[in-house]
Amino acid sequence: MNKITNPILTGFNPDPSIVRVEDTYYIATSTFQWFPGVQIHKSKDLVNWELAARPLDSTKLLDMTGVPDHGGIWAPCLSYADGRFWLIYTNVHSLRGAYKDTPNFLTTAESIDGPWSDPVYMNSSGFDASLFHDDDGKKYYINMVWDHRPWKKNSFYGIVMQEYSVGEQKLLGKPELIFKGSDHRLVEGPHLYRKDGYYYLFCAEGGTGYDHCETVARSKSIHGPYEIHPQNPFITARDYPDSVLQKTGHGDMVQTPGGEWYFVHLTGRPSIAGGYCMLGRETAIEKVDWPAGEWPRLATGGNEPSLTVPLPEGSTALQKPLPPEESYSFNAPMLPRPFQTLRTPQKDNMSFSARPGYLRMYGKESMTSPLNQSLIGLRVDHPVFTATTSFEFAPWSFQQSAGLAAYYDMTSYYYLHVSWDEERKRVLHLQSCQHKDISYPVYNLNIPNKGAIHLKLEINRETLQFYWSIKGNEWNPVGPELTTSVISDDFEPDLRFTGAFCALACQDMTGTDLPADFEGLSIKRG
Repeated sequence: MNKITNPILTGFNPDPSIVRVEDTYYIATSTFQWFPGVQIHKSKDLVNWELAARPLDSTKLLDMTGVPDHGGIWAPCLSYADGRFWLIYTNVHSLRGAYKDTPNFLTTAESIDGPWSDPVYMNSSGFDASLFHDDDGKKYYINMVWDHRPWKKNSFYGIVMQEYSVGEQKLLGKPELIFKGSDHRLVEGPHLYRKDGYYYLFCAEGGTGYDHCETVARSKSIHGPYEIHPQNPFITARDYPDSVLQKTGHGDMVQTPGGEWYFVHLTGRPSIAGGYCMLGRETAIEKVDWPAGEWPRLATGGNEPSLTVPLPEGSTALQKPLPPEESYSFNAPMLPRPFQTLRTPQKDNMSFSARPGYLRMYGKESMTSPLNQSLIGLRVDHPVFTATTSFEFAPWSFQQSAGLAAYYDMTSYYYLHVSWDEERKRVLHLQSCQHKDISYPVYNLNIPNKGAIHLKLEINRETLQFYWSIKGNEWNPVGPELTTSVISDDFEPDLRFTGAFCALACQDMTGTDLPADFEGLSIKRG
């Protein structure tokens, strides 16, 4: 019997929100500081998913200029009502220390492809906001509230609700506290549903790490009080250290046309000793039993996440594996869809027409700048992953560089790049950034002073190795094997949220915008 194998969205696809419109399912996930904002996949069968849209594709809808690492888009909520898609999203401006600045917005569209309406500002009291469309036509907006007061000892104040007026495009009245959470604490990620005379409130708790879980509560009134599920938590991996799927929680429910229920949720797969998740937080799915008037439960009867899940009744869908190889060229007048940039569109930092068949990237600020980097990234979505590129670059200053990176954020990356030295002229440097500290395991490696250079990055679960070549057929290793823990979620003591990327980048800190011409990027999995 065919089954769904988890995760269904691999490599940095956290905080899923799911909706079905007729015969098509859509999942929206967080993108944090990567632009365009909000990643939406679609499927006809809950089994095979394809990238359908990233709706926040203009600075009018999303301006992340200068946002810190792991700021930007947190936990979008995608819903459908009144012939339109409704997308709620948070653009986190700051997150370190006691405070979090979290403006929340609403945009709508008749089609998942847009156009999306101008954003409507909602509030800034917290994050993980969502919109519930009640049977009587009313709409209710809910979000967690952030409490910056240290003496309260719990920054996750609770879940608040306000009615939303579509005509006035604003929230009505004062926020009403409807749920303080359970003993698992850190309540966030709320989603409301109405079923069999009850309002059901699903929330993430326990933090988004290894204590993560999902709590369910219900009430006869939308205003509460909400009674907590007698077998709480609804799902968790914290009691199952041998489970392949860890960090489970923060999810959303969907019903099939046949009346079956499925729950999509965040998960992480440790691929490195010590519990490091290089692939970031991904999206998995569970089948749910939800008889009339009763509490929902996982179809397995327990609360441990499942590696394989039954298909909807009558389905014969076969799950397609990730392609073992993919090549991306730069022949079109835009980036291939899987790529994203950091914080802004970066349209002025690149050209597809200056040299046809190449992506010309103009050198901008350093890899540690939150403002104007010239960088494009592609998710690492398999624990065994190879990326290869070739490019031409003629630096004349040590402040100019271009190359291939294994990138997590501004404080954690490896970067093999062509630069310049007063004595050796054109050279290769291997730069390592760990805990914000920059070092050079290899520097001033001799390469030809002219012509294309080929670079390769090989990831094999716990280790990473760079190579260079003149023609792309005889590869020379650069430096030692490196640990992939540096580009994993769990490398820093503070929580990190994105997962590893392979990236093409170009810097010119002289301010003269010296370009590099990239011919393409090829990847292999497994």
